[in-house]
Amino acid sequence: MSTVNGTAASDVLSQYRTKDQGAGQSGELGKNEFMELMIAQLKNQNPLEPQDNGDFIAQLAQFSSLEEMQSLSGSVDDVVGQFRSTQALQASAMVGRTVLVPSGGGLLGAAGEIKGAVNVPSTTSSLRVSIINQAGERIRQIDMGASQPGQASFVWDGKNSSGAAMPAGPYQIVAEASYPSGTEQLGTVVSANVDSVSLGKQGSITLNLAGMGSIGLSDVQQIN
Repeated sequence: MSTVNGTAASDVLSQYRTKDQGAGQSGELGKNEFMELMIAQLKNQNPLEPQDNGDFIAQLAQFSSLEEMQSLSGSVDDVVGQFRSTQALQASAMVGRTVLVPSGGGLLGAAGEIKGAVNVPSTTSSLRVSIINQAGERIRQIDMGASQPGQASFVWDGKNSSGAAMPAGPYQIVAEASYPSGTEQLGTVVSANVDSVSLGKQGSITLNLAGMGSIGLSDVQQIN
């Protein structure tokens, strides 16, 4: 009874064995190697026990699926690349614009004021915003009265409680609301100028704000 030439088959298949990969090599079979391996298998099969037709069709189906997956992967990569390019273009248009971002402080600049809003979770009878300087001193308190749930806007004109103009620089903003259970500190969003945009390796976009550090594009709540 004839048998498959073991030496020939071994020689053919040995080139597809896993080897130490150099830089830039993945060690995986691509569609060309898959087809070569299948042809080599057909050439070296036992003529008295040829490969079953069902097995052969299954291998062709696997090859077809592999080719479709590689084509789909390339298409997805193209779409992702185009999406990132669009995001970068949109983000670059934000340079020089003013955005509203979550922050507990703001920068008093040439405009001489800081604008923002308080996130009010529920109705309060008394809402107030305190401005704190770098020495930790409260230089101004803005009484906003009763407020409904939502965002309550405020503007600090850059002056202290005596009406004197304060120097430019960063200031802390503390918002407090009165409730039956006591006083509660609330979150604030502050207006800031976008100085530049940074693009990360994974396609992430970061906005660099004047005097306020960096923030992710997804954290921006409003663009003015």
